[in-house]
Amino acid sequence: MTLDFTVRRREPVLVGPARQTPREVKRLSDIEDQVGLCWHLPLALFYRGRGAGAADDDNPAGVVRRALSEALVPYYPLAGRLREVEGRKLVVDCTGEGVLFVEADADVRLAELEAAGLRPPFPCMDQLLFDVKGSGGVLNSPLLLIQVTKLRCGGFVFALRLNHTMCDAVGIVQFMSAVGELTRGLPDPTVAPVWLREILDARSPPRPSFAHLEYDPVPLSLPPPGEMVMRTFIFTPADVAAIKKGLSVQRRGGSKATTFEAPAALLWRARTAALEIPAGEDARLVIAAGVRTLRDLGLPAGYYGNACVYPSAVATAGALRGGTLGDAVELVRAVKKSAASAEFVPSTADLMALRERPSLALANMLIVSDNRHAGFRRVDMGWGEPVYGGPERRRGDAIAVPVMLPPSAMDRFASEVKML
Repeated sequence: MTLDFTVRRREPVLVGPARQTPREVKRLSDIEDQVGLCWHLPLALFYRGRGAGAADDDNPAGVVRRALSEALVPYYPLAGRLREVEGRKLVVDCTGEGVLFVEADADVRLAELEAAGLRPPFPCMDQLLFDVKGSGGVLNSPLLLIQVTKLRCGGFVFALRLNHTMCDAVGIVQFMSAVGELTRGLPDPTVAPVWLREILDARSPPRPSFAHLEYDPVPLSLPPPGEMVMRTFIFTPADVAAIKKGLSVQRRGGSKATTFEAPAALLWRARTAALEIPAGEDARLVIAAGVRTLRDLGLPAGYYGNACVYPSAVATAGALRGGTLGDAVELVRAVKKSAASAEFVPSTADLMALRERPSLALANMLIVSDNRHAGFRRVDMGWGEPVYGGPERRRGDAIAVPVMLPPSAMDRFASEVKML
């Protein structure tokens, strides 16, 4: 559904730490200052009102703004600016300048937004997260842009744009949760933030031990994509169960595919067919794999930086389309296994240092990121849990998968998904 409504915004302001913070320069890790993270990541959380007569219900923006300023005291690097130093190394200049904040009102109710569909692409997202002029640079720009938009029903939308070099999904949820705790009257965040980005730096001397095909350039016979469209595909528990049932018939024994492996393999095959990638060319599936739980790395609780690596599964397009879905699942499982090795992480950091932080080779590549358990839906800003949080709904176990493709390929992709 399309939905038209008017948003009235106040002038953007910089919100800095509530008290003086250290003036210093902090280095990003060799894992996180790679080119592929140098972009701004938008997300939105939708909240219901607390009901008539509730304290502060008329001004959620004021409540959030005060808590944001307090949260930026322990999280003071987020109030700084990203700089580039010798060797294209990225550092945070902890200037305390602050993050951009926009207060807004919209003449629409949450029920209307729900009816239009709370899934990407959101209706009028450019109104709920206004692109403040001059704020979109990776370097020398605010690291966060936040807009709090009050709705006619008393609910509100908390929309955020993050410089992705600073945090992954788990890291930004940790920061937003800290803001939420302060809105609810806690004196300090329950999880103290930890920097320690040097844990994910390259070794001396660097010695990559994996091939890291995900960063190797690939010749591409297809023209580069032009106009792109986004569509969200919903996989219900029944859909996932049906995929798994089909896989068990194909494989006849062995371990069962997980709720991540089965849809990921299906999406990879469907996208390869939809883009009509020539049979002899490689098709790649890259998984954004979180590494916080790897004991050998020693990442402490409270670490809010990027803690992901990007291992790649590779198959020729012909083999992927000609094989079974079970074959694709085995490739997905193998690449997950490599990412679960603590050695893969320093190997990636070593490669970044040796090759001056290359970009992922995007030709014929599908990147899959599983954010089901990042915690967006538990971020309570004092109004309870969100109706919709980031990529997660509050109710139900359905999986929402936003996909971006050229329009003609999108139609073929939908047909492939339905058939598979």
